[in-house]
Amino acid sequence: MFGTLMLLVGPTLVFRLLGAFGVRRFATWRTAAANGLAVMLFCTAAAHFAPTAVGPVPGRGELVAMVPPYVPFPALAVYATGVLELLGAVGLLREKTRPAAGMGLAVLFVLMTPANVHAAVDGIPLNGEPATPLWFRIPEQLIFIAVAVWAYAPRRAAAHRPERVRA
Repeated sequence: MFGTLMLLVGPTLVFRLLGAFGVRRFATWRTAAANGLAVMLFCTAAAHFAPTAVGPVPGRGELVAMVPPYVPFPALAVYATGVLELLGAVGLLREKTRPAAGMGLAVLFVLMTPANVHAAVDGIPLNGEPATPLWFRIPEQLIFIAVAVWAYAPRRAAAHRPERVRA
């Protein structure tokens, strides 16, 4: 149940620790979280193409089962979301592309929420374990959305005070 969330939290903490030890790339929580989300997405995207479970993430067949019945071509939807996750992960790695990637991923996570609800309500098992309950899935999805939005949100410019001219 906590596997995917730990794929975000673990790398984020490691990246931030590296920042604390002087690795400038990870000097802020925001950058560490964006890169942590990228690690999570590389792992979850791989699951969209793997026939069976890969570590804490389910395999393609289980992901296809999660797709709500009203979505046409569920296998194609799984492949497409896998590609979008990979593109988003790559986009999060560069500061220039991070805003676009964050915005796109936030939208993708919102669009994928019905699949998570469907899996929880219909009791679709993942990795041979019982379905993750809705009370956990929704907050987890909200965390992913929040981190993506945080990566997207424009940074606040430091307020510049006009210099006083002394006469």
